[in-house]
Amino acid sequence: MNQKILHTPEGVRDIYGDECERKQIIEQKLHAVLTSYGYRDIETPTFEFFDVFGSDVGTIPSRDLYKFFDREGNTLVLRPDFTPSIARAAGRYFAESDRPVRLCYLGKTFVNHQEHRGRLKENTEIGAELIGEGSADADAEIIAMATDMLLASGLSDFQISIGHAAFFESLVREAGIDDETVEHLRILIHNHNTFGVEKLLSDKNIDERIARILISLPVMNGTVQMLEKAYDMTQGLKAQRAVLRLKEVLRLLEISGLDSHVSFDFGMLSTYMYYTGIIFRGYTYGTGDAVVKGGRYDNLLGHFGRETPSAGFVVVLGNLMNALQRQKISVPMETDRVLILYTSKSRDEAHRLAAGMRKEGRCAELILKDGKSLPEEMTGYSQILDLWQT
Repeated sequence: MNQKILHTPEGVRDIYGDECERKQIIEQKLHAVLTSYGYRDIETPTFEFFDVFGSDVGTIPSRDLYKFFDREGNTLVLRPDFTPSIARAAGRYFAESDRPVRLCYLGKTFVNHQEHRGRLKENTEIGAELIGEGSADADAEIIAMATDMLLASGLSDFQISIGHAAFFESLVREAGIDDETVEHLRILIHNHNTFGVEKLLSDKNIDERIARILISLPVMNGTVQMLEKAYDMTQGLKAQRAVLRLKEVLRLLEISGLDSHVSFDFGMLSTYMYYTGIIFRGYTYGTGDAVVKGGRYDNLLGHFGRETPSAGFVVVLGNLMNALQRQKISVPMETDRVLILYTSKSRDEAHRLAAGMRKEGRCAELILKDGKSLPEEMTGYSQILDLWQT
């Protein structure tokens, strides 16, 4: 037998046993939070037409997509990002809706990372999209929901870092920086490379005040005091409006009692180019990557025929599970599992007993002894019934 077929390709893995059960329990807890906010489930296809995730949408770069062809020659893509899929579905099914649409989902995403060895290429994500609402209340709602989901998972030590896409965009447009330099600048700030930003701008003929702000962006993070500092630093109306929006969102989170998990990061620049307003990520120790990612995307649905403001986020289940494990946070598992050990002589009794338990909603597992040795470990059961001697 070819031993290679027993292994998975790079970037994907099997999940089974207790780990799989814990994951399913966490999924149920997170989903309960989503429905408590009034969100309803939607399922979109695992693969879609290439144009749903094309470069003009502003999602994952084409080189990182899993692409293939159907019988008609259309280019198809394994879903790398839920948001464009939900936007496409909303443009088709909710185009005439005169009220906000709240949708939630659970499924897999697929990204063919090339330069990030060791990262999974298949991830389970659970998230939500609030479509048709452009207020600060909507921004606060999705951040509050993400926070409540992390709390429901068992995490307590985490931080939701919030930025605003318009703050950076306002600065570079006010400075008149060309698009190529803007993209280079975006990467440097995303990587917190203050020296690189300073060097890049040193030979650019831009306003010294704006240059100082851009150079400081990689380290412009903190609590509410950072909002005041950011507002005072800039004179651009659009940038100031972004700060005022963050202040309003913070006030609403304070009312909900969730502001203690919030901080602000003006150097947060998402690789998803469709974000137009708030951007946020949730971090905790035990994993280097964000466990929550989201933001506002007011122009995205226009690609699918419906101009309407929207916002959303996802929880990356793998990152969350890693954090829970490394922080030694236990996930309570089903304990009412009964193991029934029996022989051929006690077969009828064992099957009747198991059937009765299952009708009561209990878990009953049967093991036939005849000619077999007793398993060395029989853990995870609330009760073991030995009918061997019957």
